[in-house]
Amino acid sequence: MSEVTTKERITAAATYLLTEHGAAGVSMRKVAAAVGITPMAIYQYFPDREALLNAVADAAFAELVRRWESADRPAAADARLREMLVDHVDFALAQPRLYDYMFTARRDQARKFPADFEARKSPTFNLVADAVSAGIDQHLFRGDQDIWETSLIFAALLHGLIQLHHGDRIGMPEADFRALCLRLGERTIDELRV
Repeated sequence: MSEVTTKERITAAATYLLTEHGAAGVSMRKVAAAVGITPMAIYQYFPDREALLNAVADAAFAELVRRWESADRPAAADARLREMLVDHVDFALAQPRLYDYMFTARRDQARKFPADFEARKSPTFNLVADAVSAGIDQHLFRGDQDIWETSLIFAALLHGLIQLHHGDRIGMPEADFRALCLRLGERTIDELRV
């Protein structure tokens, strides 16, 4: 069993603070206190707060993709998209502050459409694009659509709905909101069909 490094402890503390308090709640001083080191010691591992927060986001993206890839997924692309939609909404509802930082907060390191996505630099977006591509190959989805733009439609729908919910612009309980996301996601999947 490997020992947890100081860098991993710093990242874990920053992740906890971000999850509980949002990005504004993460300071070098608070992270240092949680880890039991001086604030200056953090700079041995991260040049600044932004680098630390980017490390948190990168680790969270990697964990999310690992979880999605490790689950048994259906072969049919439409069912795969549906399951990813459910997982994504569940993650956003369970971890709203982490979700917001990962997917919608303004960050210098955030990937940008179209270049970064087409270069396959977004691990989560790649899964959506791969499912859309598989749907075309499986003759479930129309072949006359751009895979990246089609994937963006799917992602934008989810991110938009979740942002509205997190901003208290959709007035319904979580269970009803989740059902709304699934219905609208299903409509989007239906629009892709042959």
